[in-house]
Amino acid sequence: MPVYALEPEQHCWSEELRGLAAERLAPLTGEAAPGRLNRPLVAELGRLGLLARVVPAPVPEPAPDGKGPDSVSTVDLCILRESLARVTTEAETALALQGLGAGPLVEAGTTPQRARWLPPLASGAAVAAFALSEPQAGSDAAALTLTAEPDGAGRHRLDGTKTWISNAPEADVYTVFARTGEAPGAHGITAYLVPADRPGLRGEPLDMLSPHPLGTVEFEGVPVTEDDRIGPAGGGFRLAMRTLNRFRPSVGAFAVGMAGAALDASLHHADERRAFGGPLRRQQSVAHTLAEMATRTEAARTLVYAAAAACDRGDPDTARRSAMAKLFATETAQYVVDSAVQLHGASALRRGHLLEHLYREVRAPRIYEGATEVQRTLIAKELYR
Repeated sequence: MPVYALEPEQHCWSEELRGLAAERLAPLTGEAAPGRLNRPLVAELGRLGLLARVVPAPVPEPAPDGKGPDSVSTVDLCILRESLARVTTEAETALALQGLGAGPLVEAGTTPQRARWLPPLASGAAVAAFALSEPQAGSDAAALTLTAEPDGAGRHRLDGTKTWISNAPEADVYTVFARTGEAPGAHGITAYLVPADRPGLRGEPLDMLSPHPLGTVEFEGVPVTEDDRIGPAGGGFRLAMRTLNRFRPSVGAFAVGMAGAALDASLHHADERRAFGGPLRRQQSVAHTLAEMATRTEAARTLVYAAAAACDRGDPDTARRSAMAKLFATETAQYVVDSAVQLHGASALRRGHLLEHLYREVRAPRIYEGATEVQRTLIAKELYR
């Protein structure tokens, strides 16, 4: 399998994205309190046409395989996420969360659902959330217990709790996964599109280390109908996994972007900072650390884009390659950011410093969308297929 390399026009697009992020997006960061939804930033992502890359315009009913005909390529998604993350992780995360929340709708939504919600989600006028995780169903997502019980009037009532939900409780619409059958595990789970103004739905924010918006959402008899269902009854878990699988390599791209930002800052600091009679970079231990940071970052980038290209081709080993990319890139980013903090010393721990921000941001991707341990288990299983 050849190593994937970006084409010259893709490099140019990446540079353009970084310029846009610096000029138009970075000034809007911090418009909301930490852990709360930054609507001005989301709206600007929409005005720049970037949200439309992850939330394509309404199209006819999706194909029987559930793949939306206008889905953005995984490689382009990775370029987008890495480029934004090099400049502003807040903008990158806002874009990614919108794509994740709208993912099931893009893949399997009905024509009326898509016509109603995709335009405002693409413009940034509305915000979506992907509501899968529960207090006792995180990595083991198939263990979810939120129920959708028939009420005898042709509707279902949602009861239960979702937690660690990105963009909650401020999202305008939720893609919710609920148990509708008696079958255990992944069977009997159905997806619903639930507007935030439905009676019985309430939420509260969570105060987390990671600075992006996360919350808990309570469902107390929230009514849903067949018109709210996304995809077939009982097909919700497969839809959730397809959505997560599509985004998994791009989580690695987000991590590579953070690693790149930390590396850039460290190269500048080691060149400018004088210690022991010369630039810090002349210290062998510092030079070797920079070399290790750069090598691991480049290796992670190669794995990410190779996995993304495999996804776009539909290669049979996509699951293994995506898991490897997500695993290695997120672990690498943790190492690179930690090393950058060490090289900078106490200044990097000051509130508001780039590395202080990255140090808090970089930890979560090793857990969400499949923790490091889950990726290793998946890789091992794929090796024996």
